[in-house]
Amino acid sequence: MSERSKVNHSEYIVYVDESGDHGLNRIDPTYPLFVLAFCIFHKQAYLNSIVPALQQFKFKHFGHDMVVLHEHEIRKSEGQFRILFNKERRDEFHSDLSDIIETAEFTLAASVVRKDSLKGRIDDGTNLYHVALRSGLESVFHFLASSGQDSRTTFVVFEARGKNEDNDLELEFRRVCDGQNTLNSKLPFNVIIADKRCNLSGLQLADLVARPIGRKTLKPDQPNRAYDILAKKFAADSDGNGQGLAIHPA
Repeated sequence: MSERSKVNHSEYIVYVDESGDHGLNRIDPTYPLFVLAFCIFHKQAYLNSIVPALQQFKFKHFGHDMVVLHEHEIRKSEGQFRILFNKERRDEFHSDLSDIIETAEFTLAASVVRKDSLKGRIDDGTNLYHVALRSGLESVFHFLASSGQDSRTTFVVFEARGKNEDNDLELEFRRVCDGQNTLNSKLPFNVIIADKRCNLSGLQLADLVARPIGRKTLKPDQPNRAYDILAKKFAADSDGNGQGLAIHPA
């Protein structure tokens, strides 16, 4: 196969998930945030170590690898996670999962929207998902450019939320990538919207990291071991300056 005929895919893939509600018309006083987390994986690391580690984790704790790790159900010990009512099993489960996340090679970008700070300042009909999406995609682009991948196509994978929401997401994604961003530039991304039943390791990791970022934003002085692990993974430029965490309003 000639060099010209090769598909120009990047060496990275991005998985995205959220925490909180993106509407301004209702605000949970205990969690008045919306967080969109972007986990950027080098494909070889993802295939060779991250996916096998999560599968081994599932076999150890559940006896099969069909379970989908979902932060809300884990936190509430619901469904297949009822095993976590047993303290000994819960402690081992969380210790193993923390080790996997800490060891996993991925770069993190996140957009946090402080709904409580925006209420009354912008129209309640503003789609905060779009605000977070644009910011996150710009951060991902900066990282890929620093890795020499900005001229190659990178796929960004989201979990399906419903037909109307998915259509709205895809439309906004393409607007941002066509140049409606603060960079005034086209972004070399393509979107995939995946059913939760696909059981994708990358989507599950994105789901697990989103809430700790929100909790740290909400209560910065509260101990947060999960965030302490993630803090080392945020994208940074070549001088070490952080680009991976954007909080709105700044």
